[in-house]
Amino acid sequence: MQELASAVVVVTGVMASGKSTVAQLLAERLPRSVHLRGDGFRRMIVSGREEFTPQPTAEATAQLQLRYQASAMVADLYAQAGWTVVVQDVVLGEHLVTYLDAVTTRPLYLVVLAPTPEAVAAREDGRPKSGYGGPWTVDLLDDGLRRGTPPLGLWLDTSHQTPGQTVEQILANLAAARIVG
Repeated sequence: MQELASAVVVVTGVMASGKSTVAQLLAERLPRSVHLRGDGFRRMIVSGREEFTPQPTAEATAQLQLRYQASAMVADLYAQAGWTVVVQDVVLGEHLVTYLDAVTTRPLYLVVLAPTPEAVAAREDGRPKSGYGGPWTVDLLDDGLRRGTPPLGLWLDTSHQTPGQTVEQILANLAAARIVG
């Protein structure tokens, strides 16, 4: 795992695609690692938070960009101190390249979890928390992933995999996940 020393691995996908579980298991497999949950930056906003919707306000977009900027900076900070950082967040569409550009650490890896909408819906039904509802549907977010997100890094259809199998596939295909450096 030497190639992952002082690296950043970004794990993205739609809600309920398995990002949290896979990122945690991946970080646990590495000797000196950090699991950075990007959504934590959203939850830090106590007053005045605007949720990002399919038709976001300028303020919601600014808050999302601030969240991504903070996440990239913290990932770099840990990586510069010798840690391997596994960043987990929903970073899709036009925001993905901007996020990857904000991370200065090299090497940089990207893993996109892309199970089918049916698999995501089944996973969502089995979770205690609910990511969908209101303006977001599984199909709408999946469409944003598949049609609006640049085909960078390692894309995995994890519909029929356990989280452990997904981690094994990531580790076996690091070269395909490498973005730069």
